[in-house]
Amino acid sequence: MQRPDEKVPPDDLESSTPGRCSPSQEEDSEPPDGGRRAWLQVLCMHIVFFNTWGVANGFGVFQQYYRQTLTDQSPSSISWIGSAQVFLLFFVGVAAGRMTDAGHFLVTFCCGVFLQVVAIFMTSLATSYYQIFLAQAVCLGIGNGLAFSPALVVLSQYFKRKRAFSVGVAAAGAAVGGLVYPTLLDQLINHRGLGFPWTLRIMGFIMLATYLPCLVWLRPRLAHRKTGPWIDVSAFTELPFVLFTLSFFFNFWGLYFAFFYMGTFARDKIGITDPIILIMILNGVGIFGRIIPSIIADRWVGTLNSVVIISLAASLLVYCWAAVSSSGGLIAFTVVYGLLASALQALFPAAATTMTPDPRRAGTRVGMILCVVSFANLTGPSICGALIQSHDGSYLGAQAFAASSIFLGAAFAMATRIAKTGFFLKAKV
Repeated sequence: MQRPDEKVPPDDLESSTPGRCSPSQEEDSEPPDGGRRAWLQVLCMHIVFFNTWGVANGFGVFQQYYRQTLTDQSPSSISWIGSAQVFLLFFVGVAAGRMTDAGHFLVTFCCGVFLQVVAIFMTSLATSYYQIFLAQAVCLGIGNGLAFSPALVVLSQYFKRKRAFSVGVAAAGAAVGGLVYPTLLDQLINHRGLGFPWTLRIMGFIMLATYLPCLVWLRPRLAHRKTGPWIDVSAFTELPFVLFTLSFFFNFWGLYFAFFYMGTFARDKIGITDPIILIMILNGVGIFGRIIPSIIADRWVGTLNSVVIISLAASLLVYCWAAVSSSGGLIAFTVVYGLLASALQALFPAAATTMTPDPRRAGTRVGMILCVVSFANLTGPSICGALIQSHDGSYLGAQAFAASSIFLGAAFAMATRIAKTGFFLKAKV
């Protein structure tokens, strides 16, 4: 029994304070799976998706604009801008994830936001291909990676049972951004006559303003890990981790072909004069595609099981794309593909955070997966562009490449499931 005049040790005082947990208590506790603080992280991650993947998913508008202004560049060369941007978003995940594990989340995240805003303003000043590439591909890509990977790790610390749903709600920000930013570009440049430079500056101010809540509320829950390697070599001895990484390498190798080339396909092959509506549809349906499959995955099917089913469906759909020859058929394809592709984009980070038994190593392992997948994003759209160019403008070879890549992703996802649970069909994983 403690005497009334006995002083309480600081550690005991902290742990006895209502509503507070010491780092060790919080580290040992289960994720809250709800509550005001947890849902604020979802809101902040929604904003991060809005400003990273939202911009990347809307690159089709930039692809069309640059084809008109950079007349000395081929479609494949222009697609390298978007490919390199997404590549760096993933590639810097190793460093960003490890920095987050080591307790440097805020510094890493703030550097990412700073580089993103600077990149947008520098793109507004660029007048040549190499200047645009350095600003929009290199600087923006690095900034995206430094903001996205740490924020994803933080969100995973707050949810376990509802992880797929929370990530799905957050990932819906990519669909919102994929609607807002392309619409902004199209309206201000093509209909308001504001011009490309000032449109990009307005985009930069929107990005800066929306990030302010993240700088206030986005915070890790677990105590940081001060020591440890930048790469967790032991992960490569775990078969499910290796197979899962290969699964999403192949999925993302073919996934972004439609996002980059939907507009040019609509104009060149179908004769649609204003294909911006297709990019809007592709990103708009992603709001439902990210949330609904995530709810189903959490409650009934399981995240990895959902990945297998959706990857297989997406690959079959892209094979069917070759038969599309009318505007109605292309709109139908765009709606269904937008739902499936956005579901994969949402389920991928949710599944990636489960590929470690130790939540404190989540940043390192997620970063490793992102790094490997980055090479798929770098080369996939450019390979498709080169196939289109080498086949005299025919999209058939590129469509077959994208569909086959996603099919391999589905096969490796099934192999991951078997490696984790065996051949037990009813396992929710």
